[in-house]
Amino acid sequence: MERQQYEIAVIGAGPGGYVAAIKAAQEGRKVCLIERGFLGGSCLNVGCIPTKTLLANAAIYHHIARAEEFGITTGPVSFDYAKMKARKDGVLEKMRKSLEGLLLSNGLTIIRGDAEFLSPREIKVKGENSVLIVADQTIIATGSEPLNIPAFPCDHKRIFNSSSMLDQTVVPKTLAIIGGGYIGCEFASLYAELGCKVIILEALPTILMAQGKTIAETLTRAFQKKGIDVQTGVLVEGIDTVGEGLSIRLKDKSPVACDAALVSVGRKIVSSNMGLEKAGVLVDSKGAILVNDKMETNVSGIYAIGDVTGKFMLAHVASHQGIIAACNAMGQGVKMHYNAVPSVIFTMPEIATVGMTFEQAQEAGYSAAIGKFPFQALGKSVATLETEGFAQVIVDRKTGKILGAQVVGHEASTLIAEMGLAIANELTIECVSDTIHAHPTVAEAWMEAALLANDTPLHLPPKPKKG
Repeated sequence: MERQQYEIAVIGAGPGGYVAAIKAAQEGRKVCLIERGFLGGSCLNVGCIPTKTLLANAAIYHHIARAEEFGITTGPVSFDYAKMKARKDGVLEKMRKSLEGLLLSNGLTIIRGDAEFLSPREIKVKGENSVLIVADQTIIATGSEPLNIPAFPCDHKRIFNSSSMLDQTVVPKTLAIIGGGYIGCEFASLYAELGCKVIILEALPTILMAQGKTIAETLTRAFQKKGIDVQTGVLVEGIDTVGEGLSIRLKDKSPVACDAALVSVGRKIVSSNMGLEKAGVLVDSKGAILVNDKMETNVSGIYAIGDVTGKFMLAHVASHQGIIAACNAMGQGVKMHYNAVPSVIFTMPEIATVGMTFEQAQEAGYSAAIGKFPFQALGKSVATLETEGFAQVIVDRKTGKILGAQVVGHEASTLIAEMGLAIANELTIECVSDTIHAHPTVAEAWMEAALLANDTPLHLPPKPKKG
């Protein structure tokens, strides 16, 4: 087996791994990037990009269906889901080629195959390229995959996971989604917009439990208006095939009939069968590699980033961790901070959050206040018929420090960036309210929410004074 020497080896070419590899290569290090599948990892191939491509298709269909409200007359409107899927595949192929070109332009070496540690400094790669890598430093970025439930395993014919669902070319008449987290909710939005009857089955008291009560209740109402059947507090015990369809067995409840089911109950960390024990790297009970705030494992010279660390399963967090790990592998001594991690759920309406929810702020002991501004009172939203939703900020009454922010509605994914910048730089609510926001824009909602948090609203009536 050929032996190759590198200063830094990166295992996994997802948004964490390839960013780490580029960062190190730009600093003049000799770098190899090891990947057993497609470049781009889950995000590019079976996650962020394909789902958002399909959701963009559904959004166009949604807007055309509303054309009459804008005074535009159209003829009959229909869609071809197979063509939508084909467009998605074309987007992925284009982005993979672009990514490969970007990596090669940075002078790093791409090695294709499965990686296995033989020792802390030796990695055997077996596959398209079979080589023995000797690396001074290694960054592990092997990611995660959909969690499979033994009680109702995916057959990828009628019972799908989030990856195999993306390969379908036909919209089912009825789709049951097991799991009301962000992945399940995004698929619910997609299929409901295309006329599918969607049923969400969630074991917890609400969908989107992690996003807080306000977000959960708002999306539930929006989904119900679209005809999505949201069932919470239900436990799925099994799935049976009945004729051409499925019957989902629920504990202490009547079964649910559907044509297809999507199992979306979380993701499994990919850290097994890669010889971590030979390298001496410690993992927890779920397989997550233990790291500190420098992304260092317990073994000197070995780092881990992204989903495999079990911290935040978000592509942009993995990318930032990749930069931190690469910098530390090069001796620069930087730390990772998680106080201002934005999160976006691409449902219809969109949802975006950063920092603390109101409940979390209270639990942390802050004297928290909310400034919440509805899009119905925003000129740009009224003009574009996008009045569903709100923007809200969570502040500390004593200091004015911005603790968190949430936004539901049109352009939420873009709007959250302003609050991410504010929280990361520890700005106060006055910094937002004193900043001139262009008019008419949706971003004005933050200025209005900031004024509300200080009980000085401009475009909403003042609160009644007590006493």
